[in-house]
Amino acid sequence: MKVLGIETSCDDTAAAVYDSARGLRGHRQASQLDSHRPFGGVVPELAARDHVRLLMPLVRQVLVDSDLKVDDLDGVAYTSGPGLAGALLVGAALGRSLAWSLDIPAAGIHHMEGHLLAPMLEADPPEFPFLALLVSGGHTMLVDVRAVGRYQLLGSTRDDAVGEAFDKTAKLLGLDYPGGPAVAAAAVSGRPGQFHFPRPMTDRPGLDFSFSGLKTFTRNTAAQCELNPQVIADIALAFQDAAVDTLVIKCTRAMQTSGRARLVVAGGVGANQVLRERLSTMADEQGYRVYYPRPEFCTDNAAMIAYAGWIRLRRDQHNDQDFTVRPRWSLTELSPVD
Repeated sequence: MKVLGIETSCDDTAAAVYDSARGLRGHRQASQLDSHRPFGGVVPELAARDHVRLLMPLVRQVLVDSDLKVDDLDGVAYTSGPGLAGALLVGAALGRSLAWSLDIPAAGIHHMEGHLLAPMLEADPPEFPFLALLVSGGHTMLVDVRAVGRYQLLGSTRDDAVGEAFDKTAKLLGLDYPGGPAVAAAAVSGRPGQFHFPRPMTDRPGLDFSFSGLKTFTRNTAAQCELNPQVIADIALAFQDAAVDTLVIKCTRAMQTSGRARLVVAGGVGANQVLRERLSTMADEQGYRVYYPRPEFCTDNAAMIAYAGWIRLRRDQHNDQDFTVRPRWSLTELSPVD
């Protein structure tokens, strides 16, 4: 079964083809960073316009990369939420229309389900059940994954996502956009111990997160300093240490209470090397394994959507001829596959 995947939930336009017989046949992605960088964040209207301009050429190119014609497709999967409504509508409209014209099924896929299944595209995928840490610009959550569609939310952010906190910190320090890679790069030159930032909500029971206070602490610290390249690096290091330590502490707690032996880390912040190193150290000490998608599949991509689409389409879970998008959509609302 050959499934075309389409991803337009935010500011990355992407298309991919997953083949059940041969694996991932091809994937393409077009970045919109140049459009949004002057504004220091994603502008929803600009994102939707760029998706309209970029998506169809990407679909054509990924079919060429996959050595396929459009008539060879057996199904289409598109992200239908959560995300920016206008951006989601572009991918959903094209995906559903293409499927209708070819008389093949189409499935609207949950963006975060795509992320937590992304490690399945690797050579050594995790087995079910496992615990998943999903960390991105819009989400921070711990999920117990028993099988595809069988998800229990163990903890989530009460305010801001950790990726949003990275972006805001970068903006406060005058660093480039997107903030995650910029803060990580600056932190390399930081001096340990110059600043100590709090580890929010780690001194109380539970698995929920909160990063709004960490953003405020960063803003207040920066306001009290005369910013120069070294001070910026020191603040970036202190912020990254606090954010990463918070995630590691919560993961440790979740693994101990859930009894799971496998942890999946996905989403854009999952590409942070310091987070990966500290989680790997923790896993070695505690005796469990950590799985990651390759860095290019940590950020938004269509390969994960094509794979998740294949999982659901092969079990005849597809949409009717109409389509809807869900800018807000809980993982726990999804139906199981088995």
